[in-house]
Amino acid sequence: MAANLPEDTSPSLRLPTLDDVRDAQKTLTGVARVTAMEGSRFLTRLVGSPVQMKCENLQRTGSFKLRGAYTRIAGLTPEERSCGVVAASAGNHAQGVALAASLLGVASTVFMPVGAPLPKVAATREYGATVRTHGQVVDETLAAAQEYARETGAVFIHPFDHPDVVAGQGTVGLEILEQCPEVRTVVVGIGGGGLAAGVALAVKSLRPDVRVVGVQAEGAAAYPPSLAAGRPVSLERVATMADGMKVGRPGDVPFRIVGDLVDEVRTVSEDALSSALLLCLERAKMVVEPAGGSPVAALLAEPEAFEGPVVAVLSGGNVDPLVLQRALRHGMAAAGRYLSLRLRLPDRPGVLAALLGELSLADANVLAVNHVRIDPGLAIEEAEVELQLETQGPVHCEKVRTALRSAGYIVLD
Repeated sequence: MAANLPEDTSPSLRLPTLDDVRDAQKTLTGVARVTAMEGSRFLTRLVGSPVQMKCENLQRTGSFKLRGAYTRIAGLTPEERSCGVVAASAGNHAQGVALAASLLGVASTVFMPVGAPLPKVAATREYGATVRTHGQVVDETLAAAQEYARETGAVFIHPFDHPDVVAGQGTVGLEILEQCPEVRTVVVGIGGGGLAAGVALAVKSLRPDVRVVGVQAEGAAAYPPSLAAGRPVSLERVATMADGMKVGRPGDVPFRIVGDLVDEVRTVSEDALSSALLLCLERAKMVVEPAGGSPVAALLAEPEAFEGPVVAVLSGGNVDPLVLQRALRHGMAAAGRYLSLRLRLPDRPGVLAALLGELSLADANVLAVNHVRIDPGLAIEEAEVELQLETQGPVHCEKVRTALRSAGYIVLD
């Protein structure tokens, strides 16, 4: 049974087909890895049916982007290849284009924003690209890359808005059906939409009964208003820790496919993204970037909404160590693993030591103490203590509060 695929009625907009995805799969043979499918016992218990993770974070260059970039560059004519290629990216697409071009013997130039994470800049150079930094945001970097293409004749490789790129990303969908033929729901993150469009095209063409759910960060959710309007619309502001989702406007090509074939687009909070990173690291031993963990965030937020077996696409693992550190702290706080308290104490010798003793008995690990003794709101013989504690979860947090109150301490928050 064939899916109700969108018809390309616009002469200026070519949409990829299932045959294009299958051709891309042949092109990528020996280039892109057939990434592993790993089960998650924790998510399986949470959802109530089997959950598998499609590990594109283990793909070459650390994300799915190699698939689309290589497919696009491989399709260039010899004359086009001789002019080289150019791209603009803060990370994953940059690395995918750099490696794909090197493998095909094509010169590549990649524009990256000023302040792009140093590990991603270094990796892009190591894959063979000439890196140029320009602009503070990706839009400025994109404009510089397009100007370079006009001046030099280099072919601009768009990160998501091209049929060949969508077809390349669609090979993830073919692999999902091969590796998990019993799948009922595929959950995939959405930035510009290339991956979601490709996966939906492949899956719905072969298995229209499978539900495809897209996930966006709340602070960069351009698809819900665009789908409501029936056309791509631009966000005035984009703000999220998920760099791979910082796209203010859907691509024209993926938008058409997502609108017709993706069953639902959900949004997730920053807390949910952080919690997903923490879960992937602790339970699955998987390092993912925030955008890559977005499908897991959606499962955590509303597990009963997904019919299983479920496949969650971990789209990438290229996370800056400093961002990972902050995200994990945020995730631990969202999971109740950190507790902030303010207490009012008598300002006498030994009182603070006694408080720390009570916390030790409650198995709370003290991370920071701020002892305030001079404040207009305090009585002459009072002090206030601000505590940052490491705990074992929400239940333990409440036990700590209860233990302190039982010991006679005034817990303000």
